[in-house]
Amino acid sequence: MNAFLKRTPVIWGLFIAQLLIFPGFALFSDTVGGRYLDTVTAGDACRTLIAGLTEAQRNAHFWVTVLLDTAYPLAYGGFFVAMALRFFGRFGRLAAIPALATIIIDLTENTVQALALSGAADALDAKSWLTPLKFGMFFLAAAIAIIALVIAIAHIFRKRKA
Repeated sequence: MNAFLKRTPVIWGLFIAQLLIFPGFALFSDTVGGRYLDTVTAGDACRTLIAGLTEAQRNAHFWVTVLLDTAYPLAYGGFFVAMALRFFGRFGRLAAIPALATIIIDLTENTVQALALSGAADALDAKSWLTPLKFGMFFLAAAIAIIALVIAIAHIFRKRKA
């Protein structure tokens, strides 16, 4: 898997996938009631948000969470993992840990939200630590990916001089 993710077409594919998925959230914003649970950290605030949704909005929010918001962390997280693996050399696996953690945390948060939106279970209190942890890991993984991009650009310039 390591070698697969490091391939240039895979990195570009994941980058393009995240760019294509992200606007979908804006596209469905009105359909889900205007605010996504992903932006709410407190369990009680999530319950209030869900209680204020119509059945159609709750159903739409469920499907956006299950489909779009499952694909999105796989795309952006996969991109961050791939960048770390490709450009951090022997430290690539270590540099990829925050991105891998982001994927796991984001998918866990989505599961909590989908369970609540479907009425199957209420574990929304976990969002008080899941959501901030997700955003923290996301920004750390994004910073690592930016450093990887700088390393990639430096490699390009070094090859041109040689």
